[in-house]
Amino acid sequence: IVSQTVEVIMKLSGAISFLMLASASAFAPASTSTRSNTALSMSGVARNPNFTKLAGGYLFPEIGRRRNAYLAENPEMADRIISLGIGDTTQPIPEHILKGLVDSAAKLGTKDGYSGYGDGNGNADLRAKIADKLYGGLIKDSEVFVSDGAKCDIMRVQQVFGPGVTTAVQDPSYPVYVDTSVMMGQTGDIDTETSQYENIVYMPCTAENDFFPDIDNMPRADIVYFCSPNNPTGAAATKEQLEKLVKVCKERGSILVFDAAYAPFIRTEGVPKSIFEIDGAREVAIECNSFSKYAGFTGVRLGWTVVPDELTFADGTLVRDDFNRVMSTAFNGASNIVQGGGLACLDDEGLAEIDTLITYYLENAQLLKDAMESIGYDVYGGNDAPYVFVKLPEGKSSWDTFSEMLEKAQVVTIPGAGFGPGGEGYLRLSAFASRDTIIEACARLKVAMAV
Repeated sequence: IVSQTVEVIMKLSGAISFLMLASASAFAPASTSTRSNTALSMSGVARNPNFTKLAGGYLFPEIGRRRNAYLAENPEMADRIISLGIGDTTQPIPEHILKGLVDSAAKLGTKDGYSGYGDGNGNADLRAKIADKLYGGLIKDSEVFVSDGAKCDIMRVQQVFGPGVTTAVQDPSYPVYVDTSVMMGQTGDIDTETSQYENIVYMPCTAENDFFPDIDNMPRADIVYFCSPNNPTGAAATKEQLEKLVKVCKERGSILVFDAAYAPFIRTEGVPKSIFEIDGAREVAIECNSFSKYAGFTGVRLGWTVVPDELTFADGTLVRDDFNRVMSTAFNGASNIVQGGGLACLDDEGLAEIDTLITYYLENAQLLKDAMESIGYDVYGGNDAPYVFVKLPEGKSSWDTFSEMLEKAQVVTIPGAGFGPGGEGYLRLSAFASRDTIIEACARLKVAMAV
């Protein structure tokens, strides 16, 4: 009996070993005795023609590429590089907000605290808290769609509208609005003379018009993208300006997509932090927002979009229903852990920590602004926004100045032209850096950019 048992065990062991080997090989690439003679084999699938219209790479990776190319040629400068480029927060997540993240993560390791899929539109408590704490009851919690960030939501909004619409953007503006319009097939080709795409209405926002477009004299567009406080100019629209914008959109039957990602930086009394502070906005506007700049969540990823019940398409169907369909089809909801951090952000302690962070970055912006003004530049933004927009001398190219500052001062900036043709002749400086870094950057720029 013993010998039979041993024999069975040996056979069973051999079978298991065989199955394990077979399983492992199932996930391993099949070996071939010959290698293809072609360097690159092509599929039979045609490329999406909309992507061929895109002019170069997306702005911020292009900045990174140029920085890396400079360092490849000048490796000894690696320790001297200062970034005032991409708007990436640098200060640690504050204690109370961090505890919200940590506690939410710890719950997943307990039987009672574990959670799987949640509500695809966001934790009910978080949606209610956003509506209450950030909007003061101007919106309903059912109109809040929690997501992984405002940038992602811009593309989701584009998917709702589809290819058959005309878009209007501030010029200059955050490049996501234009690039996603191109990807969706809403545009024609780019005009190499003007650097503008066909079928996009570019609304000039310059120092001459106080960075607010002459909306009455702009052609009608189906969808109007508007960011306040603005990236890159730092301009925050007044209540009167936003009332004008809502009025024109309502008269023309346009939908306004309002990007409020920098709202917490507004400190000027009476300047709206939400488009829903404006009468009539609920019939014309969608608002996108994010915790990225509120609480240092650029790498954590948490945002939201508000789509009011009153907003409809021409046939009377609710825009929120279609946005909900996009969210439920292509998104499974923000991380449970991250949403726990979002709830902590909106506690009284969290809001106080956010206020401290915002003050820190605004002080940085003031240092940058003072430095540039001290050497004779006209400077905009920096009061209600973390960006300082520097007017360059007449005829000075923004991309050339970017390269010059990188080579002379080892300071990474953003050329205004990267935000559209209206940004040519300007340089954007970001206040999202440590205080010591900002002070050092100011000292270097005052030498390198001296007029």
